[in-house]
Amino acid sequence: MKRAALYLRVSTKEQTTQNQRIELERVAEAKGWRIVSVFEDDGISGAKGRDKRPSFDHALKDAVRAKLDVLMAWDVSRLGRSLAGLVQTLDDLHANGVDLYLHQQAIDTTTPSGKAMFQMCGVFAEFERSMISERVRAGLSRAASNGTKLGRPIAVANLKEIQREREEGKSIRRIAANHALSVGTVHRLLKTISG
Repeated sequence: MKRAALYLRVSTKEQTTQNQRIELERVAEAKGWRIVSVFEDDGISGAKGRDKRPSFDHALKDAVRAKLDVLMAWDVSRLGRSLAGLVQTLDDLHANGVDLYLHQQAIDTTTPSGKAMFQMCGVFAEFERSMISERVRAGLSRAASNGTKLGRPIAVANLKEIQREREEGKSIRRIAANHALSVGTVHRLLKTISG
C-alpha cells in the first residue's frame, strides 16, 4: 500500500483547503493509498518560494527522508507558479523515488502515462534552462563587444591588501573569505599581480 501525503494550499486566509482535502482523500481511498501526512499552507501565495512555505518545505523533506511514496496536490499551481520552481520540485521528488499526483491535470506518475508526462515536463524544463543560458551568453557577448567591462570591479586597495595577506602566508581560501571573493578570483588576481 502506497503511503500518500496531501499538500493543500490556498493563497488567502478567506479561502479554505477543505474542498481540496475531501477530493484528494476520496482519490487516495479509491487507489488504495494510505494517507500518512497532510501538509497545509494557508494564506501563502504559490509565487512564494519553498523557504516561505513551511508545510511545502516539510513535505519535500519527508520525501527525501523516504516517509512517503506519493505526494498529492489539487493542481500544479498548488506546488508553485514558476516553471523553474516546479521543475525543481519534480526533480526532487523523482530523485527520491516519490511519485506525484495532480488532480486537476490528471497527472499520476504511478501510471505509465503519468510517467511519460513527467518526463515531458523534464524535457521542457531542460529546454527552458538552455534557452535562458543562451540568452545570458548572448547578452554578455553583446556587452563585451560594446566595451562594457564585465564582472565586479576590484579596488586597487583590495589588490594591495590581497598581495600583502598572501605574502604573510594566509591561504587563498582565507583571503577569498576576507574579501568576499571566490577562490578562483583570488588565484587570478594573484597571478595578475605577480605576472
